[in-house]
Amino acid sequence: MLDQLFFEVYSKFKLHFYQEILTSFQSREASLTTIETFCMESIQALKSPTINEFASFLHISPSNAAYKVNSLVKKGYVDRVQSPEDRREFHLRVTQKYVDYYNISSSYVREVTERMQRRFPPHDCAKLEEMLRIISGELMPEVVLPEISAAE
Repeated sequence: MLDQLFFEVYSKFKLHFYQEILTSFQSREASLTTIETFCMESIQALKSPTINEFASFLHISPSNAAYKVNSLVKKGYVDRVQSPEDRREFHLRVTQKYVDYYNISSSYVREVTERMQRRFPPHDCAKLEEMLRIISGELMPEVVLPEISAAE
């Protein structure tokens, strides 16, 4: 039953995002393909990766990654930022245009989280936070992300 409930919650988050995206693009053409959306979510989660780090994470070739990044740069969703330490290296940074797009999803997560905090006692919320930290840190070793700071 736990797996079904977890999948249900995950599906509701995804479906809400799809509803909001499709509603917001009724009057204009969506500018990100599905694959580009996956790439953008990866770049954002990796927090300013290099093209090689991005390619390695997604298990694609650096040339394929560069092709995808070039398209995202042209569409205004990613900037290449030169590394101050190694001027030959460039990091990928999401633009405000993507942040605005992504906020459709993250604002709903915040809304549900606020509802949880109003609905459940603080000790239950603290326990859920502890469980999610363990799930992310220990039970999902296949996906390694940069540490999340307390401010995020």
